[in-house]
Amino acid sequence: MRELQSGRRGAALGEARAVVIFLHGYGADGADLLDLADAMGPQLPGVAFYAPDAPEPCRGAPYGRQWFPIPWIDGSTEAEQAAGLEAAVADLNAFIDKTLAAEGLEGSALALLGFSQGAMMSMHVAPRRDRAIAGVVAISGRLMAPERLEAEAKVKPPVLLVHGDRDDVVPFQSMQLAANALVGAGFETFGHVMQGTGHGIAPDGLGVALQFLKERLPQA
Repeated sequence: MRELQSGRRGAALGEARAVVIFLHGYGADGADLLDLADAMGPQLPGVAFYAPDAPEPCRGAPYGRQWFPIPWIDGSTEAEQAAGLEAAVADLNAFIDKTLAAEGLEGSALALLGFSQGAMMSMHVAPRRDRAIAGVVAISGRLMAPERLEAEAKVKPPVLLVHGDRDDVVPFQSMQLAANALVGAGFETFGHVMQGTGHGIAPDGLGVALQFLKERLPQA
């Protein structure tokens, strides 16, 4: 198991009432999302924000990181992708457990906010944990193995799907496919379309994500 390195912002250690973990996309790193803490922090004053680096150097971006390989980008095999996902799931779960222990909090005080490949990780990991977290915000991602979700889900945290309708990296229809699987498996599911937005996070999407978190995380 690999230990993930992470930046931290927000409420002081030992004083946080909740935690948000940002999960970055393919070819980026934790710093790519950590600045979101500056935008969200004033309205989430009791929250500690973490943004770990994914465990592997990215084959498709020399200075970036990846949670798992992507065959159509880096030439990896489907078997390598599956093995990479499984290993990253174990790494992320260990990071979540360590973070909650360090903050003295339960999973009910945790939310995951993932972008692109980080959204894929968020939606894959959260339902398979032993205890439900407060919520998942999945931005511009897709649901991995939707056909396995209902059988493998141990818990059903609420999920907010956010996607740009002009996304040319992760197709916009991925949002509807994820919603269908989540609703079909009994998850409380919300959605927001960022009109005219490509593969990114528009201000309106960030605002909806912030409101979702404010309504579900315990605050100081």
